[in-house]
Amino acid sequence: MAEITLNVRQLAAFADVGYQVASGAGAHGAMTALREVLPIDAYEFVAFDPATGRHQSVVSDGHGRVHGDAAEEYAGLEAYRRAMATRRPVPMPEPGTERYFRRHLAPYGWRAALTAPLFLAEGRYTGLLHLATRDVFPELTGPLVTAVSPMLAHVTDLNRCVIDPVGLPDGFNAVAFDRAGTLREVPGRPFSAALRDEPGMRAYARAFIDSRELSRHGLWLDRRGGWHETRLVRAGVGYQGSLQGAVVAERSCTLPYDLTGREVDVLTRVAAGDSNPQIAAALVLSVRTVTTHLEHIFAKLACDSRTRLTTKALAEGLCRLDV
Repeated sequence: MAEITLNVRQLAAFADVGYQVASGAGAHGAMTALREVLPIDAYEFVAFDPATGRHQSVVSDGHGRVHGDAAEEYAGLEAYRRAMATRRPVPMPEPGTERYFRRHLAPYGWRAALTAPLFLAEGRYTGLLHLATRDVFPELTGPLVTAVSPMLAHVTDLNRCVIDPVGLPDGFNAVAFDRAGTLREVPGRPFSAALRDEPGMRAYARAFIDSRELSRHGLWLDRRGGWHETRLVRAGVGYQGSLQGAVVAERSCTLPYDLTGREVDVLTRVAAGDSNPQIAAALVLSVRTVTTHLEHIFAKLACDSRTRLTTKALAEGLCRLDV
């Protein structure tokens, strides 16, 4: 990126942009700060959703109307591809953008526009920022917006779970789901390929979202026969946490208390309130075999009643998750 010289006023505005984004004030706070140094009459943040590969308008100000198809239409222009390649704003109207400008901007009185691709400092693309004015933009508008874009990119980062998951210990890999089953990464957590590859996890997460539970803790057996300590917690996902979602986190484990897989199945049924005959029917075992398993479970967990066994199993996440 070309070097630019900033005056004190511009430096103060840049610092305020960073503060507004970091403090959670979001788009409006950040753009209020940027308007101190740039003649911005209207703006629109367009987020790129890596889960769907599509763009969507998420927040705007100054526009009487934002066309619903404008974001995807712009992403099909050569100007968009040039912006992505150079990582620099593209002014409008210019060759290749005239039709778009006439349709979406000129009818509402805008004389000039600028579209900047938004990349986080780490290099990940999150979306676009459209600026519009009834006059003309100063010559330094492009370089100034380029300089501040890594901070503004956080506004359109749909991977971010705005309501951070609470209570997840270190060492867990994680993913997030919304009610539609869209999978997202969880910032600050390693991505879980095991959860991504589990076909039933989306439906399981949606059932959890629809439940009244705030969290869930248990043992999950993956398709390859590996056991995982698994936790689910509620979280807001998508833009500003506007979608109901859940963070699902897992880490590989051996079964606690030297339990066997069949003993975990029996323990799970006990915790659900099943009687020995009900457990036998559900697991296709004899009642005598169930009784023998229970004797081993009582001994391993040092419990002397089904009530204490259930309390311990639920508190320590010893039940199998029915994914």
